[in-house]
Amino acid sequence: MTSQRPDVSFLSSELQAGREKGDPTERELRVTLEDAELWRKFQHITNEMIVTKNGRRMFPVLKVSVSGLDPSSMYSFLLDFVPADGCRWKFVNGEWVAAGRAEGRGEGRSHGGIYIHPDSPNFGAHWMKAAVTFNKVKLTNKVNGGGQIMLNSLHKYEPQLHIVCVGSRHRLVSNVSFKETQFIAVTAYQNEEITALKIKYNPFAKAFLDAKERYDVTTDLTHTQYPCLWTVGCSELSPSHSPCTALHGPISSESLMQPPNHGRVGGAGWPPGPTHSF
Repeated sequence: MTSQRPDVSFLSSELQAGREKGDPTERELRVTLEDAELWRKFQHITNEMIVTKNGRRMFPVLKVSVSGLDPSSMYSFLLDFVPADGCRWKFVNGEWVAAGRAEGRGEGRSHGGIYIHPDSPNFGAHWMKAAVTFNKVKLTNKVNGGGQIMLNSLHKYEPQLHIVCVGSRHRLVSNVSFKETQFIAVTAYQNEEITALKIKYNPFAKAFLDAKERYDVTTDLTHTQYPCLWTVGCSELSPSHSPCTALHGPISSESLMQPPNHGRVGGAGWPPGPTHSF
């Protein structure tokens, strides 16, 4: 997987050149968004995507099905994130409202980088045999984030897919975007409905929720059966005086703050708060 800072000026000019040429091998090109209904569920309440210093993967995952490429030609698939408008947004009284002009050049219409699909370049036959999945894209709010896509928090973005024919002269075959995939970049989810949808449909979030439920049950049992675990002065007792030592060994103050198995999901803190991200 590679990614690079954008030099996207060639994209628009190559797209126009490709249209003028009218390459007959790609006139029937069709790109379809997978899981479109799921994307629309998020779009209906304004989707949010977490950006972090270390980078966070997207959910839903962007996947497309492609047909109409020349099976024997070589193509690269690139993903770009462009501002969907010129606004900065804020969440007020349960809804997103515009809160001034976007940061960056030209009404915020600057690029945060280009993600090159790790299968690139490859034959058209390869791209058409199964859905093309961008499940390794990471979004960051850190400049020069080590090959990740840098986005400004509280700005709205729309992913754009660029299909480039690779040869003696690179030629942009098409660029495609879907309004269903627009989202606002955030450092923590603002809308509780978005959090609920992420938990409901993201299998990793489900695993986290299951772990939380197990933690809650264990906490109740431990508090009832071994109250010394939740006594401030417990760690000051010697092992011979602690009724929990036989089961758990010596207890430290640090261990009291850890969930069972010292669980962590996605680098989040424990226990999860209402704005936990997945």
